Amino acid sequence: MLPFGPQVDEEEHTPRFMVSTATSSQKPDDMEWSEVAQLGLRYARIPLALLCVEAFYWFLTMPSDTLAPIQVSEAYLWNAITNFLYGEGASTLGMHNGWMTRIELNHPDFPGTFDHIALYVSDECAGVHEMIFLSTLVAMTEGVPQKLKIRSILVMCAIVYVLNLLRLVVFYPIALEDCAALPNDAACLTGMWEWHTMVYKWGFMVVLVGMWVAWFWLVGGPARTLDASYGTPGEWRLTIRRAPNQLQIALLMLAAVLIASAAYNVTSNTEAMDAKSTLDTCYSLDLISSECGQAQNRWDDAIGYAWSLSALGILCAGVGAIEVQRPDENGLWPSRKAAVGVEASLEPKVPTSRHASKKKGSWKKRSSEEE
Repeated sequence: MLPFGPQVDEEEHTPRFMVSTATSSQKPDDMEWSEVAQLGLRYARIPLALLCVEAFYWFLTMPSDTLAPIQVSEAYLWNAITNFLYGEGASTLGMHNGWMTRIELNHPDFPGTFDHIALYVSDECAGVHEMIFLSTLVAMTEGVPQKLKIRSILVMCAIVYVLNLLRLVVFYPIALEDCAALPNDAACLTGMWEWHTMVYKWGFMVVLVGMWVAWFWLVGGPARTLDASYGTPGEWRLTIRRAPNQLQIALLMLAAVLIASAAYNVTSNTEAMDAKSTLDTCYSLDLISSECGQAQNRWDDAIGYAWSLSALGILCAGVGAIEVQRPDENGLWPSRKAAVGVEASLEPKVPTSRHASKKKGSWKKRSSEEE
């Protein structure tokens, strides 16, 4: 009579119902190195996208006043708000490089012969750099619907525009307070420049990251990102368009025009060629003059405009020629889905005999009578 319970092998002294698991050397939660690499690339998209955006912005803003419409709007509002808060004549709007971007802050205690501080809104001061940075962070956040991202980007860019405008308006009271203690002394502008440097170097970065973190929590970002991380590893891919529509063809044509314009700007533009000729003369004769300086600025702008046009051309070409594909609910990519559809349509139909069909009407009666 065998004892009740698991039987024990006398030699190995192990229960006979136990199954050896020597063939499974990995735990269920272990990850392959390929999966680790895919996960790393998944979360490395944000810094890679930021690097690409930074490079594009650098090429775009190489010439001066690249973002002139936004610069002019900032300068106009800066001048109007300063005059409204501190009295008429506290600020004067003027021309700089052919654009209304020059601001003169006026007060008798300000240093200089004319008692004013001359400033201007550059392309870097327009706040577009910060808008692009924040928009990239929002756009690359996983699990958030596309429409919500677009609305969030529009609202955040408007907030950044207002914050940047407030940064400029604060220049006047800072300079006024310091110059009241040290009238007509250039050292009284130190506080204003320190404020500008602090905001420019790291102040805006803290604000932008804080805005993104607050938005991330408000839209339920942690749960959305966690759900997206458990989804399929391939959420999207880039492919070459096989059949572009009219808009995409127009973008490709615009890209060709922009790149051709960039080449023309540094090879055949009369003003740029004259500046290059003058600059070559200044270099060969080792001359230092205002004319040489102006020629250097014109040639640098010509090179910068060429880079900017090339960057815009490459962007248009990429949008027109590259397509972002996503798998459907069954995990099929558009190309594979189309192939499956073609195979299904080409599948031969099994012929049916007319004798297997049901008989109806008088034909059925007639056939039964014949039987």
